[in-house]
Amino acid sequence: MSMQNRPMREITFGEAIREALAEELRRDPRVFIIGEDVAEAGTPFKVLSGLVQEFGPERIMDSPISEAAITGMGVGAAMTGMRPVVDIMFGDFVTLVMDQMVNQAAKMHYMSGGSWKVPMVLRTTMGATRRSAAQHSQSLHALLSHIPGLKVAIPSTPYDAKGLLKTAIRDENPVVFFEDKMMYRNKGLVPEGEYTIPFGVADVKRPGSDITIVATSSMVAVALGAADKLAEIGLSAEVIDPRTTLPLDKEALIQSAKKTSRAIVVDEGYEQYGVTAEIASVIADGAFYYLDAPVKRMGAMNVPIPFSPVLEDLTVPTEQAVFDMAKTLCGRV
Repeated sequence: MSMQNRPMREITFGEAIREALAEELRRDPRVFIIGEDVAEAGTPFKVLSGLVQEFGPERIMDSPISEAAITGMGVGAAMTGMRPVVDIMFGDFVTLVMDQMVNQAAKMHYMSGGSWKVPMVLRTTMGATRRSAAQHSQSLHALLSHIPGLKVAIPSTPYDAKGLLKTAIRDENPVVFFEDKMMYRNKGLVPEGEYTIPFGVADVKRPGSDITIVATSSMVAVALGAADKLAEIGLSAEVIDPRTTLPLDKEALIQSAKKTSRAIVVDEGYEQYGVTAEIASVIADGAFYYLDAPVKRMGAMNVPIPFSPVLEDLTVPTEQAVFDMAKTLCGRV
């Protein structure tokens, strides 16, 4: 049955993640989940609620509080034939697993001449504006997108979340999967039954002709909101979501910018040395002779994320800020 003919249901981002995990746990006995509070508590965001009741504590494993140990166990299990999904509660804590992911998981296949592989998924979160302060609010996907040997997925919708997570679990390589913690209750249409989404294939969330807005994860909704505002003043914005930063669908981003002749890149990671810089340089290089304006980028402010609600909200790009930037680029002062 084709995707178009399948019954569609509206479910939340969190439900889509849980559904993907449950389907893969049923499909493949090698799949298991390990992390802090993943079993009885179902994670602080309740995304995994009910899984331990179906699959038992041998496959939904609560771990001690050591991100390095959890991830190290995941690497070892993957190398010896399992398919671990390692749950790191907050994305900020990926700083504690850098040796395991950067020096072990990412390099094992290469350093063993192809005789070892590490088919594991590191699931973690990103996203600010939850009032969780400087150590629980960062979007650090650029750190891991920097490393050869890893794959990095950053879904923006329930549909993408389910399809990309199933692909991640089946991949023969280590995948880091970032879920925006502010989107777990967002609803979207997801078809019933089995489907996967290939890595490295960007998705046009809204076609347009005047300006391209490349947006990732939480910023896709922001970009779509800005596009609605732009439409009211007669400007047509194309919103394109890379869906994975590694591999990156460079050709789709370049073709969109060639079509519209202007581009803004919006991402919730820190702007300095960030995802916006990489994507902007791809577009500037590949679409240079088609551009009517410099490629602009908008990321999180280069400060620790504040606890103060008023200040925290200022650190992340908003619909209005993207709208203003696009209007200026299109010569509407």
